[in-house]
Order: sequence, then C-alpha cells, then structure tokens
Amino acid sequence: MHPERSQVSIKTSELSEPLQEYVNYLAFQRRLSQRTITHCRHALQQLDSVLNGRKMSDLQAAEVRRHLAKMLRQGLGSHTINKLLSTWRTFYRWQMRHGKLATNPVQDIHSRRVARTLPKVMPAKMVRALLNVPVEDALEIRDRAMFELLYAAGLRLQELCILDVTGLYSVSKGQVTVIGKGQKTRSIPVGEIAVEAIQVWKKLRAKLAAPDEKALFVNAAGTRISPSGVQYRLKAWAKKHGSPVHLHPHMFRHSFATHLLQSSGNLRAVQEMLGHVSVATTQIYTEVNPRHLTDVYDAAHPRARKSKEPVLHAVKRSVPYTSY
Repeated sequence: MHPERSQVSIKTSELSEPLQEYVNYLAFQRRLSQRTITHCRHALQQLDSVLNGRKMSDLQAAEVRRHLAKMLRQGLGSHTINKLLSTWRTFYRWQMRHGKLATNPVQDIHSRRVARTLPKVMPAKMVRALLNVPVEDALEIRDRAMFELLYAAGLRLQELCILDVTGLYSVSKGQVTVIGKGQKTRSIPVGEIAVEAIQVWKKLRAKLAAPDEKALFVNAAGTRISPSGVQYRLKAWAKKHGSPVHLHPHMFRHSFATHLLQSSGNLRAVQEMLGHVSVATTQIYTEVNPRHLTDVYDAAHPRARKSKEPVLHAVKRSVPYTSY
C-alpha cells in the first residue's frame, strides 16, 4: 500500500452523517492524502457549526456570506477562507450529483482575490555554498542527499518522503519517478551531483534502516522520514552553516524552476518536470527575476537601449481584496 495512503484514518464522531460520508468518499474512493483529508475535515466541521443541526438544504447563501465575513473580521486569511469555501462548494456539488440536494447555496459565492507574492528563490551561489559544506556523520550525509535531490529535481516535500530504495517511486538510472498532486506519476532527470550524493547515502543507509524498511530516506529510528523531519533537519542545517535567509524545503523547488528557466527558457519542459497541470502556474517563475529578462533583451534586441543600472526587481504583486 502507498506509504502516505496507509496512514489515512477516519474518525466518525465529529461530523454529521452526510459530511462524514463525503470524507469517507474522499479518503477511500478518491484516495486523497492524509493532509488533504485533514484540511477537508476542518472545513466541514466549520460547515457543521453553521448548520447547527439543521438539514443541508436549509443553508442559505446569505448565511454563508455572514459567516465568512465574521471569520474575516476575526483575522482569518483570505487564502484560508477560499480553501474553506472551495471545500463547501465541492461538497454540495457532490450532494447534487448523487440526487440528495437540488441546489448549491455556495455556488455563486465568489472566492476572495488575494495578494500574489513571488516565490522566494535562493541564488545559485547560495545553493552551492549551502550544499558544498563538509558533513560529519551518516545523518548529515542523508541530509545532503535529500537537499541535493530536492534541488536537482524540483520535488515537493511529500514527493521526496515517499521515495523508496527500489521500485516505481525511486531514483534509478539518472532519473527519479514520483507521484504528485492528483495522483499523477512523472519522471524527472537527476544530475550527477545528486546521484552521487544518493549513492553515498545508500552505502550507509543499511546501518540505520529498520529491517524490511523500503524508504530511501529514513530517520534516526530507522523508519521513513516524515515531512516535518525533513523541515527540522533543513532548519538545523541552515543554522549550523549560517544561512542568511530562513530556509524551507519548497525553496529548493522554487530555485530549481527559476534557475532552469533562466538558463533554458523552456517553459513547457519546466512545467512538465514540476508536474504543473497549467502552464500559467509555471509562468510565475518567469517573473521572479525580471532583471534577467532585461539582460536577455538588451543583449539580443538590435534596438535595445541599455542602462547602466537595471531598474527591475522581483516585486510583491498585490491585487485588491473584494468583500463579501
């Protein structure tokens, strides 16, 4: 069984029957991740509190708007409110599809427009400085292999943690195969430096891994390392080696995408390697370093007017909020 899915456990005492039925559908038929199920449960608990024992058909759009406005006044972020609203909307759609409801009271309530921030990216020089430091023990050798792979293949944190030593989801012959969002499998090339780091780790892994443990990366107890475990180790690594910025695992993915786009300009290839459904999601990385685009233009366009100091910078792009 898939390591992430095997952890799914459904509680039955916190939700009304229709909501619990929907959670079971997401967990056992859609086979969504434990993290997604947890978020859905939280959103549905909020819906349960709004209904307060009433039927699902009793909910009115005006009530939903009032409740969301109250949550906004209490300081809940627009992104969180949008995820809450999305869960409610898809729940009611599911109810209608199965003939249990005739209308969707959430259908016409629009999500809030939120500020769009550019991804935080490490310069290539910083990545090299961070990963080229001496290592002292087996766990640090493992850490280097994990961080090299995150950067070499642009993996999501969960994709890294579910990798096995061998099998479908593993590193083999210079590429890594993972299962990403939407349960979609993709293969990404892995550079020689990362492959070598993984090979060095594999030689020591057997001394740490528990018997019959399939995970490529294990913790000190010999079992599959968790996402929070990787985050903790990266934080310790950054502190030990004097990182000038706060690091999180997803910064390796952002840096991977940005550096590849700057070097190749091949948006579609980077989209495929990242596992993005829409190229629009990948396009945000073209905005991270407008100065790079200016340099390309100045070097290539016959009528370009170079300035001594490029004036474009990576900026935070904001879009005004709307109200309910």
